[in-house]
Order: sequence, then structure tokens, then C-alpha cells
Amino acid sequence: MAHNWLMAVTLLDRWTALLRPCQEGPGPDPEPYGANLLARWGEPQRRYHTTAHLTAVLDRIDEQAGHSADPDAVRLAAWFHDAVYRPDRSGNEERSARLAELALPEAGVSPARTAEVARLVRLTATHDPAPGDTDGELLCDADLAVLAGSPEAYAAYAAAVREEYGFVPDDAFRAGRAEILRGLLALPRLYRTPEGERWESAARHNLGTELELLTA
Repeated sequence: MAHNWLMAVTLLDRWTALLRPCQEGPGPDPEPYGANLLARWGEPQRRYHTTAHLTAVLDRIDEQAGHSADPDAVRLAAWFHDAVYRPDRSGNEERSARLAELALPEAGVSPARTAEVARLVRLTATHDPAPGDTDGELLCDADLAVLAGSPEAYAAYAAAVREEYGFVPDDAFRAGRAEILRGLLALPRLYRTPEGERWESAARHNLGTELELLTA
């Protein structure tokens, strides 16, 4: 419990430090917007898509911020990319993008940057940025970095995803999850940033192993 509280405080500080320079003019207090987002990330149906995932994505973005044309837009997109997450519904990325389009202008962010954030959030539905889309490359690589973890870390990730879909019968889950894994493996490249390119082999191995287990 103490760990979760400390993570929330740290994330709220990171949100405030991010939003203030993005505001046009004085702008409203960033804290209520951050608190609302953290409440969303802390919803009880989440097992993988939690504040721990948000923290990991933000950390990966910070490590490779120089790859992006607008790293602050990418960081804002990370905050919103799973802000709406209901495993029993489709279209979470679209709903999350719409939330960004509503909240960011109210928080004082320019229309141009708001539009870029919403575009990036929508991109996480496919994780397939166009060549030269450095903002999209950075966000997608950060979001998919978990796929390249150690076998133990990947197994914990896969188990957490299964828990989020605990309401789905095993046969239906295996079929749906296998389709997602095949879609990822069919991408020409999972990663586009210089650091991410080094993750490719491990990620494909993990995805292939999970797919074998699901379809055995």
C-alpha cells in the first residue's frame, strides 16, 4: 500500500512538471487533471494496465526522448493512452484519445499539441507508426517494451493480462490472444527507435513462446 501511494505521489509530481511548460499562459492548476488520470489508472479492473505500466512507459520515453520531435507530446500521450481501459469493451484507444481532446485544451494545452497527443493515443491501437513518425515510434516502442522482458517478466505480464480478461472463458481467450500475438508478429518491425531495435529478438521469442503455449 505504501509503495502504491509513493508511486502515485511521484507520478503526480511528474505530471505537474510535464504539464506546466505545455500550458499556454498561466493555465489552471495541473494537479486535479493528474489526480483524475491517476484515479483512472488505479481502477480495480486493471492488473497490467496500472500505474506501474504508466511509470515504465514514461521511463522508456525519458531514456530515448532525443528520438522524438516533441517528447512532451509523447509523454502526454503516455498518460492518456490507457486512461480509458475496459477489458469488456472495444475502442479503448479511441475513448482515451477523446478524453485527451477534452481535457488538454481545458488544462491550457494548445490545439496543435492536443491534436498530436490524440493522434499518438490512437496509434497505440495498431503500434504501426509510419516511417519518419518519430513521436509515434517513441510511444509505440515504449508501450511495447514489456514484450522484450526476461522470460519471467514476460510470463508475469501475460498472466496479468489474463487476469484482466478473467471474465472470458479459456477457449475464447486463447483464440483472441493468439490473434493479437499473430498480429504483432506479422509487423515488419516491432520497434523503430535505436534502443528498441535491440529488443526485437527477445520480444519475438517471447511472443512466439506464448503463442505456442496458447495453441498447443
